[in-house]
Amino acid sequence: MSYEEKGTWVALVVGVTVYLGYLGTVLGRLVGTPVSGVSYVPALLLAIGVSILASIVARIAVEIARPSDSHSGDVRDREIHWLGDRVGQRLLMTAALVALGLALFEAEHFWIANVLYLGFVAASVVTSVVKLRAYRRGM
Repeated sequence: MSYEEKGTWVALVVGVTVYLGYLGTVLGRLVGTPVSGVSYVPALLLAIGVSILASIVARIAVEIARPSDSHSGDVRDREIHWLGDRVGQRLLMTAALVALGLALFEAEHFWIANVLYLGFVAASVVTSVVKLRAYRRGM
């Protein structure tokens, strides 16, 4: 498994795990509470911070456990990276447009922030899945 593919697995696992933790926390706070009263900002910021830190630590741990032969990508890695990012960016753009629509209709900040965070996570997941599929099945 290449260095880039290992990093893609780390991004997928960390992104999904942290988002599910965030979702569980926020949904628990939503029960019986109006959206305007839900304290989501600290949980959102914590989730983003944990995601960044966990990605770094997990990437290092994976490399210690199973060192890669090379840390520089080849042409195939660059093409796979480009393909995954192209697909993921479309999803992120869609989420940004939905968030913009919510802002224009003066929706609660809770919904705008959560649509954006969901868009980032969904784009990351889709990007990772596209890349992993390309690594396993070819371009």
